[in-house]
Amino acid sequence: MMRDLVISVRSTVVLWILTAALYPLLILGIGQVAFPVQANGSLLTNAQGQVVGSALIGQTFQGNSYFWGRPSAINYSEGEKAAPTGISGASNFAPGNLDLLKRIEAEIQRLKAAGVAPTGDLVYSSGSGLDPQISVAAAQAQIQRIAKDRGLTSDGLETLIAQHTEPRFLGIFGEPGVNVLQLNLALDQRPQ
Repeated sequence: MMRDLVISVRSTVVLWILTAALYPLLILGIGQVAFPVQANGSLLTNAQGQVVGSALIGQTFQGNSYFWGRPSAINYSEGEKAAPTGISGASNFAPGNLDLLKRIEAEIQRLKAAGVAPTGDLVYSSGSGLDPQISVAAAQAQIQRIAKDRGLTSDGLETLIAQHTEPRFLGIFGEPGVNVLQLNLALDQRPQ
């Protein structure tokens, strides 16, 4: 019996070292060598070299001089009512929930007041609430608002959107999309 106990303890320690220490270190090393940008969070910097966010997590942009992303049921980005880091999620409201319908109606009114034709991804929040991309149609719907505010031409913004449109994954999965943070960083780098 004592012999079985010793074998069990040794096996547990060996497996713990393999799975809790060596394997994670191996994966960390492979990630740092093969995919350093992705392994470190796909961080994006502005023209001054300051980290401004991740290409993987959507951010809230306010004002008429920036492209707006998808609304989020959770305020995870900034401000007094921001959720603690690491929290994501949807509202979990059923399609017929009155609170959801009120939020959607308010979002449609806000978009129309800004002169933006409402698109699905500018009205409805995503399941995670962190989507960094919007559809090409959603980006194009905002061109007139941004062109007017920044004094740019619509053609110049169309070109900028085309340059930052990411194709379908592997050419067949999903729809083409535009990363809002990358697009807004490129917008800030354009001469006024």
